[in-house]
Amino acid sequence: MTDRAIIHIDMDAFFASIEQRDNPKLKGRPVAVGGSSQRGVVAAASYEARKFGVRSAMPSVIAKRKCPHLIFVKHRFEVYRAVSQQVRAIFDEYTELVEPLSLDEAYLDVTDHPRSAIDIAEEIRQRIFETTQLTASAGVSFNKFLAKTASDMNKPNGLKVIPYEESIPFLEALPVEKFHGIGKVTAEKMRKRGIKTGADIKQMTELALVQQFGKSGRYYYRIVRAEDNREVNPNRIRKSIGAERTYSEDIYEEEAMYEKLDYLSEIVFKTMATKQNFGRTITLKVKTPNFKLLTRSKSFNSEVRHLEQLKSTAKELLRVHRSEFDAARLLGVSVSNLEKEHIAAGVQLELDFDMESK
Repeated sequence: MTDRAIIHIDMDAFFASIEQRDNPKLKGRPVAVGGSSQRGVVAAASYEARKFGVRSAMPSVIAKRKCPHLIFVKHRFEVYRAVSQQVRAIFDEYTELVEPLSLDEAYLDVTDHPRSAIDIAEEIRQRIFETTQLTASAGVSFNKFLAKTASDMNKPNGLKVIPYEESIPFLEALPVEKFHGIGKVTAEKMRKRGIKTGADIKQMTELALVQQFGKSGRYYYRIVRAEDNREVNPNRIRKSIGAERTYSEDIYEEEAMYEKLDYLSEIVFKTMATKQNFGRTITLKVKTPNFKLLTRSKSFNSEVRHLEQLKSTAKELLRVHRSEFDAARLLGVSVSNLEKEHIAAGVQLELDFDMESK
């Protein structure tokens, strides 16, 4: 499918850039969206902050250590959503095939558009700036993987095109840590084994990659050969509905944890009911004070349609696995195996009472 024209648009430091736009005093300064407290977490960082090593999901205390003059601002998600809708409206003028990945990025399939994908990408970036005073980066190629990889190459406010004839040399020269889907841990594991570039991955057989990196090895085998036939799906099905909270103080008492889980369960159930999208698998998430993450799940053979069932199952999972941790700094509840996902996939799930550990 080398005749496709796919664009990946990624807003530059979206949340932080909005804060800098709306508060001129923040322009050109290192900004982190998130809480500055001892238990705070960085939700987004400006490029000025990133130069010091500040990244999203980083504990605020570590971010402040890396950048002592870092400015923390509270998030304003309602503003971010409104800007995201402005950007989405621009996308929709060019194609019906828009697949949002989050508030700040999306794929567009412009294969059938009479104009070139490069011209469209440049025009969209210009219109985004004129409408929102924010910059966006774009990647253009013949599949989703390459388009997304390209959009990261010339950030911020850049455009990168990877045509079919240049795709293999580009991938062979690409450092493993630049491959979308290869995280920091896996990249380090690869480098220790002498795998530094796409060319090194390409020398390995699919079997060898699976043996060393599990089922992800099949993915690595394909992408280094520029093989990605995924369609841009404007009706992307949500995989799970969840809610989680990080607490200012560690929670030790089981009864206090139950109260928190009841509250989180109510949020999740309300979302499922609003979207009329109920699920079969309930997952408890716990992060301990030393950042160890535990997830435990229970599945049913039909959708969970009653709040009390959701609450009692979440608390049951906590009670059964309470001995595995002393305290919680974060608790979360989510529901997956959603009804609309089943309809889209056309599959019938079987009863599964396995407790899952990740």
